[in-house]
Amino acid sequence: MDQNKKDRLEGAGWRVGTAEDFLELTPEEAAFVELKLALARFLRDVRVQQGWTQAQTAKRLGSSQSRLAKMEAADASVSVDLLVKSLLGLGATREQVGQVIARAA
Repeated sequence: MDQNKKDRLEGAGWRVGTAEDFLELTPEEAAFVELKLALARFLRDVRVQQGWTQAQTAKRLGSSQSRLAKMEAADASVSVDLLVKSLLGLGATREQVGQVIARAA
């Protein structure tokens, strides 16, 4: 958020903070959320780079399109384990997954 907008909101009586502040997340919880979001974004990037639809990708993974959509959205029902297994199943290397994790840290 740019400073001008922040100043206007605060001037109108709003409190401006981060999602972590609002949700009262610990640093560890916030780091985990960022890690999961990064893996979900990478899953979508892999799919888009291959030119696959969600349905095509889900079929490759033995899953459903709706489940893949939840994975790409980092839905609460999706585990980090499932994201990593899916990435590896789509051909991402351990090194690529590791780089995503390292950048999210």
